[in-house]
Amino acid sequence: MDSNPAAAVKKLKPKSKAGFHAWTTEEIQQFEDRHPIGTKARLAFALLLYTGQRRSDVVKMGRQHVKANWMTVVQQKTGKQIEIPIQNKLGEVLQTSPTGDLTYLVTAHGKPFTANGFGNWFRKRCDEAGLPQCSAHGLRKAAASYLADIGCSVHEIMPITGHDSVSEVQRYTRATQQKRLAERSQAYRWIKREQKSPNFLKIWRYWQKIQ
Repeated sequence: MDSNPAAAVKKLKPKSKAGFHAWTTEEIQQFEDRHPIGTKARLAFALLLYTGQRRSDVVKMGRQHVKANWMTVVQQKTGKQIEIPIQNKLGEVLQTSPTGDLTYLVTAHGKPFTANGFGNWFRKRCDEAGLPQCSAHGLRKAAASYLADIGCSVHEIMPITGHDSVSEVQRYTRATQQKRLAERSQAYRWIKREQKSPNFLKIWRYWQKIQ
């Protein structure tokens, strides 16, 4: 054919922009309370949250990918190789959890998980914690939101999550960015109003802290 018959077809727009639910701080704590360090569920949870990777990448992670406290990941979806620093919390979980030989996560039969098999297994662990709205992919969103919440820019988050698109990271972190902007706006109005207050120095230090 000389032309693509699908070229003029308009792309379907999703009915919802929300996508997968991003875990809240309270939900993270609830899961950790139900699945303590030393369980396979907590190991899976920590790998997802503290690396910010997809389940298809998490199931392939193993000790051979770690050197000098950095983990090297070749993303299955993009083929991109990225290096992720191992945070103290993740390091603690890795040191105290039972793992497989070639992959950290293994099935009940000692075999590496498939991405879909892991997703179904983790779904049950969320249900056990009373979190039916949460998922493995939601922890990837939560990781990006956490990085945004501590002040990382979109371009600082992208090397960790492996995203190529700025707009995708912005979509993940939109709620966090809105909250931080609202907080700054409110603090700025507060400062303008209280410039003559005897507590102005304290207010100014607060403003500097949230920058």
